[in-house]
Amino acid sequence: MTYEGVHMDLDYIKGVNLGNWLVLEKWMNPALFDGTTADDEYYLPTQLDPAVYEARIRTHRAEYINERDFATIKSWGLNSVRIPVPYFIFGDRAPFIGCIDELDKAFNWAEKYGLTILIDLHTAPMSQNGFDNGGISGVCKWAQLPDEVEFVLSVLERLARRYGHRRALMGIEIINEPNTTTSWPMMNVTERYKAVDPELAEGTGPIGFDWLKDFYVTAYHRLRDVDKGALPADKAVVFHDGFDIEQWKDFMRGDDGKLAPEFENVVLDTHQYLMTAEMMGCPQTVEDYDDFVRNTYAPMIAEMSEYFPVIVGEWCLFNSVGCGVDTHGGQSVLNGEEGAQAETLTAEQKRSLYQGVAESQLAAWSKGSGFYYWNYKLLTGTMVGVAVTDAALHEKTADFDFFDYEADETKPVD
Repeated sequence: MTYEGVHMDLDYIKGVNLGNWLVLEKWMNPALFDGTTADDEYYLPTQLDPAVYEARIRTHRAEYINERDFATIKSWGLNSVRIPVPYFIFGDRAPFIGCIDELDKAFNWAEKYGLTILIDLHTAPMSQNGFDNGGISGVCKWAQLPDEVEFVLSVLERLARRYGHRRALMGIEIINEPNTTTSWPMMNVTERYKAVDPELAEGTGPIGFDWLKDFYVTAYHRLRDVDKGALPADKAVVFHDGFDIEQWKDFMRGDDGKLAPEFENVVLDTHQYLMTAEMMGCPQTVEDYDDFVRNTYAPMIAEMSEYFPVIVGEWCLFNSVGCGVDTHGGQSVLNGEEGAQAETLTAEQKRSLYQGVAESQLAAWSKGSGFYYWNYKLLTGTMVGVAVTDAALHEKTADFDFFDYEADETKPVD
């Protein structure tokens, strides 16, 4: 299947996220949180017996993603995976359980099947965004804590030293989705993600761009420094745009306006969802989605590609029209919200809707250097959504696969 306006070359990233494997998100697998009132990974071990917690986590990691998944991803014609990892990946932040062994396995599998890996540091102590997927809901204080900022830098260094010379490594993403002064009002963290402990959340607030830019430069040098991370120049250092892609036109520039010589192989990651478009005022109609993607997202990606290689590290098909109800920026029954009382679209209408928004988004992302779809898998109860389909569709449209690229026949999948 081909898509109008989509142009891809051999180096173009066609990837998928392995979310909810090493960084838990309750909405993606509520069963892991059974018997607790925890809404995030920070509080889960505080409400379970340590032996029960460890068994639950280790079983999940062993079963959620395995070698067969890498073979499947390769067979779909994809060429890369983005793997969210937590700040406690090395097992040095009790009571959380490290997961470096799982990432080691992922590299072995990726190299076996000819895939690359983008390591995405998805969480930080006391959180960089206040989201449930940032480790602790309703708290965003990491950037205010110098010791924890240093700890994150040490994690990045250790990841670089461990995987820098692995063939499968595409790059390391410094930190996922820092919640900045631009995004803070729209994300409405303190209301949308209620803090369990108001005292712990005291001082919560957005991250300023001046601070974030300084941190990114520091992280870059710590990753590349031969006495620290020693990340080779052929491996990318990836930074997230903090939900404001326009902020980065003068970042890392030299006097001539080009990338300064001290920086090599730097990639800009932006996360673009239709639900964000809705929050930005896009009307909830199929035609307006298409118009927004083509006339806002596509030129934005094209323009920023003049400054950095741009990847869309997260995107999906979720939208309010498909849900039959205004989702208020991505809320669904899995977040405890009321769903539609009745189906508003037939199965064929849904297929057409999602096919259309897939085509327009893929065309927009082709203005840059690639994409990683969110997400590869969803678990709700006993249903396993092993397909690159939108999470909110659940099993109703689990047969809808818009990634119909030709697989790479040069490397057998067995």
